[in-house]
Amino acid sequence: MNIKQWLQIEYLPIPLIALMVLTRFHHFGDVLHLPDASLAVFFFAGFYRKKALFVFLLVMAGLIDTIAIANGTSSWCVSPAYVFLIPTYAAMWFAGRYCSAFKSLKMTELAMQFGVVTLATSAAFAISNGSFYLFSGRYPDLSWGQYIARVAQYYPPYVSSALLYMALGYGIMTLVKSLPALARNINKLGARLKSM
Repeated sequence: MNIKQWLQIEYLPIPLIALMVLTRFHHFGDVLHLPDASLAVFFFAGFYRKKALFVFLLVMAGLIDTIAIANGTSSWCVSPAYVFLIPTYAAMWFAGRYCSAFKSLKMTELAMQFGVVTLATSAAFAISNGSFYLFSGRYPDLSWGQYIARVAQYYPPYVSSALLYMALGYGIMTLVKSLPALARNINKLGARLKSM
């Protein structure tokens, strides 16, 4: 089994699930908690290309939120707009599917993937926040301009934390993909040293 098969078939869901469980309770993080990694989790789940994983992660996100609210986390974000997290995460999942078609980690392909990730993350922000404004019932007297002015402060941490997680994910993927070549080089070096 090659490294790509190992990443996509065997073990990829395990770190994704763990990352969502460890970070979802505190969406923007604080001194003690990491920012929510759900966007990056759904992006990398798109690499996996299994619809069942997408559905499983959606159910798991809802379950984590339910447990967090039952344990004292604010339920402010749970409203009729909560259902729009499905297209929010779908945007990330489809971006991951699109980026999985790139076979190398060359600079041009990485730049294209960065653009796709930034666009998908911005779309996810627009979907989740726009739907909250329209359907939550929390802002009946607020104009679009006022609402945008209020939520603009949340855009930089929303996008930057997702991009940071994705950059770390790409770094880990690069490291894992390079391990077989590194092992071959070490074996060749060992064979040369023994023949001396």
